Amino acid sequence: MKHPTRREPLSFVTSDGVRLQGDLTTCDAPKLAVLISSGTGFPRQFYHAVADFLAERGAIVLTYDYRGIAASRQGDLAGSEIEYSDWGRYDMVAAVERLAEAAPGLPVTHLAHSVGGHFLGVMSNHQAIDRHAFISVGTGYFGGHHLKNWPLELYFWWGLGTYSLLRWGYIKPVGGWQGEALPPRVFKTWRKWSKRRSYFTSDYDGLLKPQHYGDVTSPIRSWVFKDDPIATHRAAQDLLDCYPNAETSLQIRSPADFGVGRIGHEGAFRPGREALWAECWDWLSQDLVTV
Repeated sequence: MKHPTRREPLSFVTSDGVRLQGDLTTCDAPKLAVLISSGTGFPRQFYHAVADFLAERGAIVLTYDYRGIAASRQGDLAGSEIEYSDWGRYDMVAAVERLAEAAPGLPVTHLAHSVGGHFLGVMSNHQAIDRHAFISVGTGYFGGHHLKNWPLELYFWWGLGTYSLLRWGYIKPVGGWQGEALPPRVFKTWRKWSKRRSYFTSDYDGLLKPQHYGDVTSPIRSWVFKDDPIATHRAAQDLLDCYPNAETSLQIRSPADFGVGRIGHEGAFRPGREALWAECWDWLSQDLVTV
């Protein structure tokens, strides 16, 4: 049964005083709450189609922009002190709280794209999330990505990125970068981690401290796609290994499994992937009691 849905803009404030912009997609009599956490540089509107799909099935869904991204950008990004891990330590924490406030008494679940699955271990309230669906989530270590993608990544890290920082002081959407503008420290940390097979684990006692990766126990199911050059099988497993005490499973699929010609790193959220979204819904709603 499909429920009529509606979407309302909202804003909420993090514990360190940053105001974030989001949208709440709702239906009558929801039975589940879903937080959608974006990939790096993706605005929240990119996820509205899947939010509608989930709401039609009985979810209340929060999509939001991290600090410094799209509608949550405040002022000039040049000289911004926003750090990559702030998205998990503050923004994801506040988003969970806001969703729980909007959906009192409902189970809170999480649909994460790319970096949206990286920072559970710096969330002080990660235990408030019942289960996670990861889509195209893997480490950013370039050596774990498809060889054919290496030239593009090296160009981004050391060519375009270096030029953009020198020219504008942040990563501007030029020269092939199609995402939102990125704060400089977000990019620099992302670039630093991209050189390590260990990715961010080397910073457990530094940038990521305090961290709780070993405390995350909510189950995680991760979907990766054979034509995704970034979230490969190896990269996805490396990321799941960062949650040693969570029950994890990895689903390796091809676009043909869902009747489409391409998925890649971002295509899972484009219209036409409803068969995949149905699998995510089945996973996230697994604990619901049906009568």
